[in-house]
Amino acid sequence: MTDIDPAPLLDRVELQTGPDAAPAWTILWLHGLGADGHDFAPIVPELVRPGWPTLRFVFPHAPVRAVTINGGTRMRAWYDIAHLDLANRADETGVAESLVQIDALIAREAARGIPPERIILAGFSQGGAITLAAGIRRRAPLGGLVALSTYLPAPTKASSALQPGAERQPLFIAHGQFDPVVPFAAGEQTAALLRVLGFTPEWHRYPMAHQVCAEEIRDLGDWLQARFATVGSAG
Repeated sequence: MTDIDPAPLLDRVELQTGPDAAPAWTILWLHGLGADGHDFAPIVPELVRPGWPTLRFVFPHAPVRAVTINGGTRMRAWYDIAHLDLANRADETGVAESLVQIDALIAREAARGIPPERIILAGFSQGGAITLAAGIRRRAPLGGLVALSTYLPAPTKASSALQPGAERQPLFIAHGQFDPVVPFAAGEQTAALLRVLGFTPEWHRYPMAHQVCAEEIRDLGDWLQARFATVGSAG
């Protein structure tokens, strides 16, 4: 996908639901700027419902790098941020490096018996940006994309980056109406751009800031349940 050299697999937190049998699906969840893979692990018991197939949750830790907008402080980040404006916010080299690392984790799941169509790629804030950047470039569509409180990096280049068939991936996109970090308008514009690219996003808004809320978790659970049912009936 890129000319970036392969990197060692990212360190990660892994959780499995259900019995000890091999999981049927993987949810690969990317955290936001300055957090780590532990950040969203507590969401698992809130999200998972009785009757769902056994799931493997993979929460990778982003690499530690200097973040320009935070005075060069080193922290876990999927890419550097040098500008406030969304069109130029994401460091393209850092995004490309992260895409290679996410591809490696997806390939690892395939090697463990979970094909792309049974992998959900999810992310919050910076992690959501990488989710969307990876999603439009997928040649082998995933089972779904989840983008929370985020935006699509380099939107003017999205059309040329889009791979044929990528738009068939189900997409859940949600944003807080009072988000002071990634403005709500950015979420709306991202959803609109993805529609132009051919996606049919399920778009949600919530009266919250840069966070997740119980209603959002409920709606995401409904969306995931539909994904499991669709692929299960087809398989």
